[in-house]
Amino acid sequence: MGVPGPFPGSAGRPDAPVLDREEADRVLARLGAEYEAIESSLLALQDHAGRRLLEGAELSGVTKERWGETERSLTVLWSLFDAYTEVLTAAREVRARRRWPSAEDLAELSEVLHGGVVPVPAGAGDGGGDGGPGPGVPAARAEWGGAGRLGLEELVGRLTGLYARSLDVIVAADAVWSALPARIDLLAEELRRTRSLAHSVGVRPGEHPAGDDLERITDELARLRAQVIADPLAFWVSSGAGSAAPGGGRPDTVRYDRAARALEDIRREVAAVLDVRQDAERRLMLLRDVLSRADRTLTEARQARGEVLAKIAASEVPAVSGPSTVLHEQLVAAAEYRRRAQWHRLSPLLDSLEDRAEDELQRARESLTAVTAPLAVRAELRGRLDAYRARVTRHGLSADPLLVERYDLARRMLWSAPCDLRAAEQAVWRYQEAAAEAIVPEARDGRGEP
Repeated sequence: MGVPGPFPGSAGRPDAPVLDREEADRVLARLGAEYEAIESSLLALQDHAGRRLLEGAELSGVTKERWGETERSLTVLWSLFDAYTEVLTAAREVRARRRWPSAEDLAELSEVLHGGVVPVPAGAGDGGGDGGPGPGVPAARAEWGGAGRLGLEELVGRLTGLYARSLDVIVAADAVWSALPARIDLLAEELRRTRSLAHSVGVRPGEHPAGDDLERITDELARLRAQVIADPLAFWVSSGAGSAAPGGGRPDTVRYDRAARALEDIRREVAAVLDVRQDAERRLMLLRDVLSRADRTLTEARQARGEVLAKIAASEVPAVSGPSTVLHEQLVAAAEYRRRAQWHRLSPLLDSLEDRAEDELQRARESLTAVTAPLAVRAELRGRLDAYRARVTRHGLSADPLLVERYDLARRMLWSAPCDLRAAEQAVWRYQEAAAEAIVPEARDGRGEP
């Protein structure tokens, strides 16, 4: 239903085809739907919480720079949208003149819809990127006194590009503000509780490394929060995957995570100190008991050494050291720490003392074993001699002159003081040898046990 053939285009543009009525109605319907979508998006962008926060914030760094660019882009967006509104309204008025538009109406409508007839206010293309002028626009600007003219299709593309970039900045800043400050505040509250608990057990700056760490974390969280509020885009990690989603990326939580891990380490250390406070008396009592047993064992070893030196000859008996004065001094210091509620100092000292006290008890036991070893050897020789004497008696050989002689010799050596263990061992061995030689013939004759 349209007029065939071209109509004269605008200056600098080739002639454009004239639309028929049905084509014009379809284009108008599509542009109307796009207009409503753009209007809804712009209004939503205008009401976006992130935009309002950016407008009211004292920004710095990369966020200040990018928000300045975004504000200029938003101004361009509304200027282009106003121009779009005017031209689309004009196109609808042309179409509304007649139910069946004339050839002149269709030509005019075609020029509005496809020609470069959208007046762009001067400076409206200065947004950079998609908001800037396209090929041929500078000449049009010169013709229109600093303004330009675009087709509706090109204008929609410009609007879409500017909107996407503006929304990306707003959504990214809002995502950082939504994620990090609240988490930092929660961590700061946990830090305050931990610091209060740490102070109650003596973990304070200048007195305990964990106290110094708490101060460093406090300062770090304060700096981090201030920087996140002033420059949220500095804490935005782009996805880098070319995602078309607004704000494609995630908040950078590296510094927050590091502070959270450090605080958790301190919290565990403070909990350990609290455990010490609650269990200090019991542990001190156990330490006193272990050291007391070690001292008694060393005393027993020294007494045993005197007995061994008196009863055993020709034997090297190791010397026995006295109790560890260092451990006893540290035990006194631990008790003093507990009395003064210096739990942060008591905790490592108790850990060290418990290990060293067990070592001291083990050393005392080893000394006693080493000192009494000659007595154990003598007891073993006595037992062996009595066992062979009983065996000889069972075979009826107790009156054998050789066996009696060797038994008496070995017995005198083992039951006299001081006892020469080496000579006594040889005497017992000779008695065993003689007993074995006497018993074997008896066994062969069937008169006794083998």
